[in-house]
Amino acid sequence: MKFFSLVSKDIGIDLGTANILVTLKGRGIILNEPSVVAIDVRTGEIVATGIEAKEMLRKNTRKNKSNKTNERWSYC
Repeated sequence: MKFFSLVSKDIGIDLGTANILVTLKGRGIILNEPSVVAIDVRTGEIVATGIEAKEMLRKNTRKNKSNKTNERWSYC
């Protein structure tokens, strides 16, 4: 038990619906990222995560209001 007390830190991870928060004891919030992932539907590869993916979603939905766009992004 002594080994873990020497190498571990108090960490908190909140996998919320809007944002992911990571906190460290004594430092506070060290990560605050939107819970968004952009995936290329043709290849299945991850294109972007976090703020970058949220910006892609915002730009895409404002330019094109078709059902195809909304359907494409609903898988994220």
